[in-house]
Amino acid sequence: MTDIDENLVRKIVREVLSQTQTDQSIDFQKKAPAVTDAENTSSNESAVPENNVDWFQPVGLAQPGYSKDEIVIAVAPAYATVLTKTESGVSHKEALRQVIAGIEEEGLKARVIKAYDTSDVSFMAVEADHLSGSGISIGIQSKGTVIIHQKDQEALNNLELFPEAPVIDEKMFRQIGKNAARYAKGDSPEPVSQPNDQMARPNFQAISAILHIRETHQVVAGKSAEEIKVTL
Repeated sequence: MTDIDENLVRKIVREVLSQTQTDQSIDFQKKAPAVTDAENTSSNESAVPENNVDWFQPVGLAQPGYSKDEIVIAVAPAYATVLTKTESGVSHKEALRQVIAGIEEEGLKARVIKAYDTSDVSFMAVEADHLSGSGISIGIQSKGTVIIHQKDQEALNNLELFPEAPVIDEKMFRQIGKNAARYAKGDSPEPVSQPNDQMARPNFQAISAILHIRETHQVVAGKSAEEIKVTL
């Protein structure tokens, strides 16, 4: 298992500690100020500027799709432009490459959007399945947690959930894409096998919390999802 970049972890820890030292408590329930559709720009003071990533380019507001052979992949607010790899050390670019390859191997196509108004993987997937022509979506947090969701289901009533980000490798990302496509075709695939690593939670719990804090800082309540052009 590849280690998370220590410099990144240290940087995020310093940010968190600086908040506590200025008596600003970290509130996971707090939402950033809402913005209008006309503005649709970040007004969250805790958000950092996003990096311009050549392979991951926003091309406008995400629109509903009508093709029955598409899967919409929703990535989280910090994905690729603030954070760059999952807890298992898979780069965000490689994670998307594998998921998309799995979808395409089943004869379907993928569309990528970036959600901004939540850091919860379930609600990202719900936003995505409402934009998906097939009604099937995949949500991916920056730390690597993944979910496969179906339209008209409650947020927590998912098709498959992969909560242990530290064990999700390239092979699993690919299989997740394949299963999502199979659901879209009306099949009932065997759930993707998930390794049982009893030490994953205690070893990565602190890192997971830190990465989620960084992710949540990028949330902008009311900001619409953006369509992303992915060049792999």
